[in-house]
Amino acid sequence: MWWRKEASFMLIRKKFFCSSSSTSPETPSLYSFLQPSIFSLKRKSLQQDPPNSPTQQQQQQTLTQDNITSLETNLHKSLLTNNTDEAWKSFKSLTANSLFPSKPVTNSLIAHLSSLQDNHNLKRAFASVVYVIEKNPKLLDFQTVHTLLGSMRNANTAAPAFALVKCMFKNRYFMPFELWGGFLVDICRKNSNFVAFLKVFEECCRIALDENLDFMKPNIYACNAALEGCCYGLQSVSDAEKVIETMSVLGVRPNESSFGFLAYLYALKGLQEKIVELESLMNEFGFSSQMVFYSSLISGYVKLGNLESASRTILLCLGGGNMEQSDFSKETYCEVVKGFLQNGNVKGLANLIIEAQKLEPSGIVVDRSVGFGIISACVNLGLSDKAHSILDEMNACGCSVGLGVYVPTLKAYCKEHRTAEATQLVMDISSSGLQLDVGNYDALIEASITSQDFQSAFSLFRDMREARIYDLKGSYLTIMTGLMENHRPELMAAFLDEVVEDPRVEVKTHDWNSIIHAFCKAGRLEDAKRTLRRMIFLQFEPNDQTYLSLINGYVTAEQYFSVLMMWHEIKRKISTDGQKGIKFEHNLVDAFLYALVKGGFFDAVMQVVEKSQEMKVFVDKWKYKQAFMENHKKLKVAKLRKRNFKKMEALIAFKNWAGLNA
Repeated sequence: MWWRKEASFMLIRKKFFCSSSSTSPETPSLYSFLQPSIFSLKRKSLQQDPPNSPTQQQQQQTLTQDNITSLETNLHKSLLTNNTDEAWKSFKSLTANSLFPSKPVTNSLIAHLSSLQDNHNLKRAFASVVYVIEKNPKLLDFQTVHTLLGSMRNANTAAPAFALVKCMFKNRYFMPFELWGGFLVDICRKNSNFVAFLKVFEECCRIALDENLDFMKPNIYACNAALEGCCYGLQSVSDAEKVIETMSVLGVRPNESSFGFLAYLYALKGLQEKIVELESLMNEFGFSSQMVFYSSLISGYVKLGNLESASRTILLCLGGGNMEQSDFSKETYCEVVKGFLQNGNVKGLANLIIEAQKLEPSGIVVDRSVGFGIISACVNLGLSDKAHSILDEMNACGCSVGLGVYVPTLKAYCKEHRTAEATQLVMDISSSGLQLDVGNYDALIEASITSQDFQSAFSLFRDMREARIYDLKGSYLTIMTGLMENHRPELMAAFLDEVVEDPRVEVKTHDWNSIIHAFCKAGRLEDAKRTLRRMIFLQFEPNDQTYLSLINGYVTAEQYFSVLMMWHEIKRKISTDGQKGIKFEHNLVDAFLYALVKGGFFDAVMQVVEKSQEMKVFVDKWKYKQAFMENHKKLKVAKLRKRNFKKMEALIAFKNWAGLNA
């Protein structure tokens, strides 16, 4: 039989159970759940009085058979209509006279109270079950108690759940373990109260064996909970081995978790011989995976402060050649990292990664490597700087660091908007001969722009170009858009000038337009004109959007003469076939007319009107009529005739066109 194997590492099999019952009287603290009380906290009162019964000074009214029938009928109807308070009142009236409703109605009431998901009615359900168990347990269905314990688990009420199970044991109300044990284990896990569960576990096992009740035997889930309480809570080797003995007697086969708990405890206590025996026994059981065992072993060593043994165990798993056996969890790596860093041992972690890389196969998936696990653990613990220090330590030792090991730290820097540190790390990566992919560069540049760390963004983009990465479009667009949104046209101009000759970037006219537009919007017209000259020098053809931005900028600055000069410059470039040249569309026509009218250049205004008619562009005259009235209301044709005949003719032509002579 399997349990005989445990004799190989158990020195002495001790008797696990006491001959006398371990049940002790309930303590008032367990009934603190009932405050404000449904039952008196005194044990004597709990045994003698029904729920919410009157005090001993109050007279109890004797019920006739008709009264009893009426109360039970009312109770049943109240449950059907969900009138909880009325149902409870009828139940109390019956129990006050040591009477009970029928079995179906009793169970329906308790199930109803348990389902309401509020503490007050949960107290009522608990009080009712305890009372029925003590007075007339045959009335109570197992499923009803199961329902109540499920509600207690959901409400996370540990004390009454333990009190109820102890009441069941004391009154020999034996339910199958599967109906209540799991709930109690869940409550213990929520409250980290395995020590309390251990006492219930011991009593349950005693009853199962003494009464020969197989249905009361705890399952492996419960046995492991008791074992966990011994190993992690009590940290007691003798108590843990008692639980193992009990499992042997009950015929419950241990699983990987059982051995994991023992491994943690033996490592914590420095019991190396027992660890060896445990490994041997695991092999005899033929477990396909031993990850739980080794992870627990490492956890125990770290807790003890024996970091050397923890490292040796990790490397031992790698040395076995079975990568499944060395695929440690995030939690394990976090424990290891915390253990080393609490002692300020950055070098120890770097050495562990270096030694692990010697044992890992060349084709290992990056995120399953020890280096990735340790660096990721640093990041998950909020220790990005420590991760960077480990990488620096590895580089100082001349060890090659895989690109994937760098990535968690880079991502952390991005998330934390520590773009200067990220950029420095990228430089380290590049200098070591490694190359990030486009996705990583794009993410880093986006983070830099978001943090307004434009210099880091430029440095990263230069690194991309030097690394000969072909796809630069995404990062280029991110930088240009970010600079535009942050109103930094001077940086846009400098950046564009730097990359304009790189064929991978594909600079176009609209990029220059963006810079000119930003300069004009900021009132920096000289910079806008300088950009226009640079644009033309580099053989980028200005278009209608280019001139539209400039006109709006000149109008804002009231430099109408500059608009006139621009009209004389571009009127010959206007496209007549819609193919080559400047598109003379409505927006551009409107901008020219408005600016030239405000400036009083009516000869040019009429040239624009003539061109718009030729191009069949619709013009709303009202806007320009308003502009004339605001700026040239006092301008008289007679005075102009004496000074400038040509301007007079242009003014008359404009007024006729705009309908101002009527």
